[in-house]
Amino acid sequence: MGALADRWEQRVPLLVLAGLHYLVLGGNASWDAVDDALEEHADFLRRFVAEQPVQTNEVQRCWVLLPPFLHAVGSAEVHVVEFGASAGLNLLWDRFRYRYEAGEWGPREAPLTLSGEERRPLPRDLLSAVPVVRSRVGIDLSPVDVAGAEGARLLRAFVWAGQDDRLARLDRAIEAARADPPRLVQGDVAEALPAVLRDLPPDGIALVFQTALFHGLTEETRATVRALLDAAGRELAFISAGRPRGDRRSWGLRIYRPGREREFAGPADYHGAWLDYEL
Repeated sequence: MGALADRWEQRVPLLVLAGLHYLVLGGNASWDAVDDALEEHADFLRRFVAEQPVQTNEVQRCWVLLPPFLHAVGSAEVHVVEFGASAGLNLLWDRFRYRYEAGEWGPREAPLTLSGEERRPLPRDLLSAVPVVRSRVGIDLSPVDVAGAEGARLLRAFVWAGQDDRLARLDRAIEAARADPPRLVQGDVAEALPAVLRDLPPDGIALVFQTALFHGLTEETRATVRALLDAAGRELAFISAGRPRGDRRSWGLRIYRPGREREFAGPADYHGAWLDYEL
């Protein structure tokens, strides 16, 4: 309970700021009068902090996820599953365009182009892989529907005011999701996963990933999820962002395929600004 309590305490300032931003986006408050907003909307902010899960659907993370995806599945047909999917924007990763030192990847007509800092260049042949996504599904306790203005406003609230580049990326990703939304399943990942895996078409590889969920789960729940993946009875690759090697100010990207040793793909920035790819 101690670790979970610490994580909750760390989220409170984030949720307060997101609640304030939500009010500002709705025209109900101003950053020039924060003290007034805290007093006038105290009841709303208390409910927001108590009831609203953090929803940081940062599509820039796709830029650091793509290399381990390509390494794990090559040009196979895949069924994509995300844990903690929020609005499912990162499930659309194959619809975006990517820039690396070794070249570009993705459709030229993509609504969004992603790039970042490479601390070592990718292997050039990695970008020749072109997986074919046959289905995509996300699991989240409180999935966000961005078809309407309310869901989009909530996601925007969790991007800090003044971070215009992040807001612009988010808006373009929301438009992509509205054009062809992924399937989202509401539920606890350990409880919902068996049915999700069972419902996947039998052909192709299950490409499963998580970025911001596991650090908020108990070790027991994480072990349950891993056991379910092991018992899936199909070809599967799980890409997970977790504890790095040494530097705790970043993520460590790992690839797990049942029956094979885990591979460490390298450290990466939490929001996908940089990648130090090692494979």
